[in-house]
Amino acid sequence: MKTPKRLYPSARIIFHPEVSTCPVCGGSLMLVNTLLWDKTVQTLAGVQAVASRPARCADPQCAGSTMRLRSLAGQQVAVPYTTYSYDVVVRIGWHRQTRCATYAEIHADLTPQIQIAESQVRHLYQHVYLPLLACHERQHRERLTQAVERHGGLVIALDGLAPEGGEPQLWCIRELLTGVVLRCGWLSRQDHAAFEGFLQPLRDLSWPIRVIVSDKQRGLVPAIATVLPSVPHQFCQSHYLRNLADPLAEADSALTVTLRQAVRLSLGPLLLHDQPPEPTHPGVLTVTGLLAPSPLVPAAITTPPEHLASDVVTTTPPLSTPAPELPTPAVCPVAEPAAVPPVGSADPDAQVAATIVTQVLRRTRYLLTIKGRPPLRLAGMELVAGREELITRGQRWLTHRENPQLAHLVRGLQDAVNQVAPTAAVIQTGATWMAQIRAILAPAPETAPTAAQVAQQLQDCLDQLDPDVTTPLLIDFQQHLRKVSRSYWPGLFHCYDHPDIPRTNNDMERHFRTTHSRILRTTGQKGRTRRILHRSDAWELLGHPPTEAASLEALCQIAPTDLADERLRLRQHRNRFLLHTRSPRQTTAQMDRLEQEWLALPPTATA
Repeated sequence: MKTPKRLYPSARIIFHPEVSTCPVCGGSLMLVNTLLWDKTVQTLAGVQAVASRPARCADPQCAGSTMRLRSLAGQQVAVPYTTYSYDVVVRIGWHRQTRCATYAEIHADLTPQIQIAESQVRHLYQHVYLPLLACHERQHRERLTQAVERHGGLVIALDGLAPEGGEPQLWCIRELLTGVVLRCGWLSRQDHAAFEGFLQPLRDLSWPIRVIVSDKQRGLVPAIATVLPSVPHQFCQSHYLRNLADPLAEADSALTVTLRQAVRLSLGPLLLHDQPPEPTHPGVLTVTGLLAPSPLVPAAITTPPEHLASDVVTTTPPLSTPAPELPTPAVCPVAEPAAVPPVGSADPDAQVAATIVTQVLRRTRYLLTIKGRPPLRLAGMELVAGREELITRGQRWLTHRENPQLAHLVRGLQDAVNQVAPTAAVIQTGATWMAQIRAILAPAPETAPTAAQVAQQLQDCLDQLDPDVTTPLLIDFQQHLRKVSRSYWPGLFHCYDHPDIPRTNNDMERHFRTTHSRILRTTGQKGRTRRILHRSDAWELLGHPPTEAASLEALCQIAPTDLADERLRLRQHRNRFLLHTRSPRQTTAQMDRLEQEWLALPPTATA
């Protein structure tokens, strides 16, 4: 057994109760000749021996004579049942959540000041700091009262984190004006009954609720209507637009695949040409480091002038720079792309032209990699627009100087665009309708339309969709726009009558993403991040005070009974995952414990 390290206190402090009168009868108190607790505490400032001498009522007939009143300041020195002070716990939590430090980094930071193991750092964060945050979150009633006085009511946002592997789904209820988490926990299923039970405490709030903002989940909408029937329910407009664009995004994705295949079929060998010809080591591009740096391209092509040596410059103007209008020529017919002039060629103009063409080829290859973000950014439409720009510029450049490679590129791009032109025109029409709907839902701030005006404008837009379209895709898309809009209509327009009500639920989604990114930066592993999110994310989502000093002042005032209850709640939830491990040693230990408990039960006759 390892010998424990000795702690040598530099000071001894005995705390006395701050009150001098009995809370029952109002009589005087007398100190008890015993110490309620006596322990050694490690603080960031040093080691201290602290004890608490309680007091009781001097009247033996008073009920207070059996009470043991302890010092409040003494309870704020260290966490119950630990030898570490609150400032150590707060330092661990602060580094973990603000610096995104690993447990090893926190341990290395604390080792010069206190004696602590890395496993103890993990324990203090998970089982002490997070429960302290939860207890502190329940003390924000004054902030909610101030928000109600200022804005006339609370703005409640609801959202859930997508589950994985059949695990329960995490849901969070957050007040948007203050950022206070009202309720956060896991639901084993997402139906009307589960949502109604999760939302039930909102009915008993002492503050009025102005609006609820959420997505349009199937079981959530009737649950809100049951629990809070008189509260307006604002649907997330981002999800509305995304659902509107689903058929269009699917068609655009198919167009993207077709266009990429056409370009690669006709221009594949040309697009792969991205290095100087006749390299010493074929296939090796720019290399740096100790071993065998790659040769530099001659200075005549890539070295900027001396007066611009500190800036990043290019030998060609940006592709977006407008060029002088020139008559559009016919594309030079070329059977195969000619080779780029050698780097050592005596013609410097040919070298500059080859460099420009290489840049255009890289731009062409980049356009093949872009991805769409519906409903506003469609990859197929961006790909077609980028190809058309390259075709226009390439044709204009060829009137000034012939180049077989550029001519072959323009011809291949033109053939690929022509193959998808009819489909692209249809998708562009649908994209125009989506842009009109989005413009109606996001009016200019100076116009400030009412909810009724926005609803009327959207209704007029849906009624005025082109009735003469004959393309099956556009006919189905029109029906889809009207169907989805009818489904979302009751909850789309509450935000226009109240400027502080958000149009989307992006704030809640951003809160989830921020927490996920913070844990990912801390752990560096996606698998471990998902494990933490499912096991303790209800506590990770809680906010903390703005500074470390404010955190220490707030968390040390948590009542020990509240902390004990919250730690028990966290422990009970984490017990669900005792056997969720791939470690044979841990699994065997847990199964052995369960087997011992099973065999300790009284046997039955049927066994």
